[in-house]
Amino acid sequence: MRTAIRSLSGLPYALKTGWLLPLTAILFLAVTTQAGAGTGVPAPHTHVRSIAVESMGTGETADALRKRIVEKLQKHPGLRFASSPAQADVTLRGTSSIWPTGSFSISPHSNSYRVTNYQGYLSVELVDKSGQPLWSYLVTPARFRSSSVIDNLADQAVVRLLDALHGIEAGAAPATISGATARAQLHAAGSTLAAPLYMKWFESAGIAVRYDANGSEAGLEQLAHGEVDFAASDMPPGADAGKVAAIPTVAGGVVPIYNLPGLNGDLRLNGAILASIYSGAITKWNDSRIRAINGGARLPDTKITVVHRSDGSGTTYVWTSYLAQVSASWKSSVGSGARVPWPVGLSAVGNDGLAETVQKTPNSIGYAELIFAIHRQLNFALVENPAGQFIKADLSTITTAAADATLSDGQGFSILNSPKKDTYPISTFTWLVVPAQGLDAQKKSAITELLNWMLTSGQKQCASLGYAPLPPAVAARALSSVSAMK
Repeated sequence: MRTAIRSLSGLPYALKTGWLLPLTAILFLAVTTQAGAGTGVPAPHTHVRSIAVESMGTGETADALRKRIVEKLQKHPGLRFASSPAQADVTLRGTSSIWPTGSFSISPHSNSYRVTNYQGYLSVELVDKSGQPLWSYLVTPARFRSSSVIDNLADQAVVRLLDALHGIEAGAAPATISGATARAQLHAAGSTLAAPLYMKWFESAGIAVRYDANGSEAGLEQLAHGEVDFAASDMPPGADAGKVAAIPTVAGGVVPIYNLPGLNGDLRLNGAILASIYSGAITKWNDSRIRAINGGARLPDTKITVVHRSDGSGTTYVWTSYLAQVSASWKSSVGSGARVPWPVGLSAVGNDGLAETVQKTPNSIGYAELIFAIHRQLNFALVENPAGQFIKADLSTITTAAADATLSDGQGFSILNSPKKDTYPISTFTWLVVPAQGLDAQKKSAITELLNWMLTSGQKQCASLGYAPLPPAVAARALSSVSAMK
């Protein structure tokens, strides 16, 4: 299945898909920042004297999130409030969603006292007076929290915001796109893992790019046949490495999504169990190996329905590469790649298709990019990392994995299974792949200018969608690779 999407300056892609931040707001708040001695939070940069905070979406929960953010900011020494963002140096805007995932009894003797579990997210973006992004972040509920999900999300966002204000210089000249590049007509294809971010980038940069979100393998094949100007891929270019330049753009995570009615609380899985499920060696949810790492969780005596991708997928490449790293049996019998000979399971096309199949199939398990799982409101499991910690994917744990990247292996370096304690193990970089020869001068100039924008200004937008910005050393190397293309 091929999804053709054009990014234009008219109707925002956000309004068509619901993926991106709504840019409208009703209520505003402005604050003036000064040094906050004794707060434990770095003083904001002297060039940022005021912040406007727009609404955090629509509905009662969004209003409650905004109210909590206001309350937390009011407690910060030296902050004063104004009436509109027109009076502020920078503006915070956001979107959010909170939904119930089940309930549990707080009394071992009665079901009369039940507490509802909630999941959700708060995505925020800080922009200057001209609307240029300066910083962004996506927060999800902390696993261990003593406050409500609303308070937890708002409190995390405020902590991140106050930390980010230190060192931000409002009014600093952002990377820009020239008129010639904005008029260029580009065609790209590939990754569904990073498609939401790429679409946001194309629109924000003001470039008309027709993007076919048809999977990494198909994108690379189209590039090899000269059918697209560049490709997006979640796997290294392999044998074609000498014919293309592969530029890392962002880091993301692939998560085990599941539909397990009646399970209250988080599900824990490890690499050995995931490999055994996908190989068909574990067939029931109440298998002793799953029960052993999930404590007292009530796991049903039901068959596990395995769901996997049928198309040539970079997400599949990441998933199977992880399974091959953690399971010698999987490595020898199935291996890794954009397509593998799946031993068991149902097939689905694309991240979206796989997520939809899991959503409609009780007792199923699949894999998808983190942001797809969040926006589909799907449960996803904690995964044990090499340090023995069960980690739930979020922006923080993916960022920590990205920071562990080594550059010695060239552009195809991996951040799977990082040994650090707080890293999510199924993390990956994704790349834009550009032909070394064959592009006309205008398109080559447009692509290199777009890449420069993505690696500088664009990095400030990616966190609002749950993607981790490139570590400075990786970004610097990527910019050098782009310069060499000119």
